[in-house]
Amino acid sequence: MKKILWFLLAAAIAAGVYFYGAAPETAPSAPKGGGVQTVVTTPVAKKDFPILIETTGTTVAANVVDVRPQVTNVVRTVHVRDGQAVRKGDLLFTLDTHVNQASLEKALAAEEDAKRQLARAQELVKQNFVSQSAVDTALTNAKSATAAVRAAQAQLAYDTIRSPIDGRIGIINVFTGSLVTPGNTVSTTTTATATTAQGAMATITQIDPIHVQFTIPESRLAELLAAQRDGHAATISFELAKRKHKGTVFVIDNQVDAAVGSVKAKARVDNREQLLLPGQFVRLVLSAGVISDALVVPTAAIFMTPRGEQLYVVGEDETVSLKPIKVVTQFEGTSVITGVNAGDRVVVEGKQSLRPGGKVREAAAKPPAGGASGAASAASGASAPASQGNAKP
Repeated sequence: MKKILWFLLAAAIAAGVYFYGAAPETAPSAPKGGGVQTVVTTPVAKKDFPILIETTGTTVAANVVDVRPQVTNVVRTVHVRDGQAVRKGDLLFTLDTHVNQASLEKALAAEEDAKRQLARAQELVKQNFVSQSAVDTALTNAKSATAAVRAAQAQLAYDTIRSPIDGRIGIINVFTGSLVTPGNTVSTTTTATATTAQGAMATITQIDPIHVQFTIPESRLAELLAAQRDGHAATISFELAKRKHKGTVFVIDNQVDAAVGSVKAKARVDNREQLLLPGQFVRLVLSAGVISDALVVPTAAIFMTPRGEQLYVVGEDETVSLKPIKVVTQFEGTSVITGVNAGDRVVVEGKQSLRPGGKVREAAAKPPAGGASGAASAASGASAPASQGNAKP
């Protein structure tokens, strides 16, 4: 029995030696750096390339005003309705004017009396019936009365509330009979109940033009600043509400948010049709100028190594060499680089198994879709019964 076991063990060892030693001599070996590799190449193009940055933003109002009273009073008339467009100076609310009108009339009467006293004192001083000090006192009283009239007029003006900007009014929070105060409280009083609502009488939002606030990566800030220094107005474009919108960047924040490595910016967008409202999320493309005579390659040709960004360039003898490059900018699969020459052939596909100095050959072009064979297949498919439409080839 032991002899049989030893025999089987020896046979297994011999088979392993043959499998691991002799088999590689007959099996095809993987291509090495010196073997000819099939790749897809493309020439380095030289053309003008726009500097484009994809980012996200939010629509914000160009101006927002909370309408609040300057005095405590009761609303007499509401002249606007919810959602109405208003212009600067339009009448919004009228408060009760009875008390302030009476105060103005009283101040006017006092002013008139003070002016009469002053005129009488000036006449008497000429006749030496009163001293000059009496005239001075009368003059002071007259000036005080005039100031009181102006104060009463200002107080009466507070009873008329007008729009300070062009914009669109939101939901109105007061009604006729509401008691309003200069604070944050609006009270609505009826014969049965008294309710209090927190907030302004109304809010006016300027939405034409509207602003779009967005962020750009810190790494792309230099491109935007360079465009502005060269006199190019950076623009944005996006699609929202089934319309394409364009705007102009008018401000870049003065500091970078170190927590996220980005900087804020704002653009002004025309909104005459008022299709945009504050608070909408948008995906936008920022255009920061054009790079003239840029060297352009597909981004797929570039790969990162411990020494930085590189790509493979095919020489005249169909051998490849590594070229260190620098990416200036990129957008949607295309990169602007330095370190190569226009017309150089760079490897786009098949670079994974390449080695510097290796031989390559161009991959055969794929047959165009809808060619002769495709037309024949379409014709045969058209003549086939409908029940065979899902049949496997």
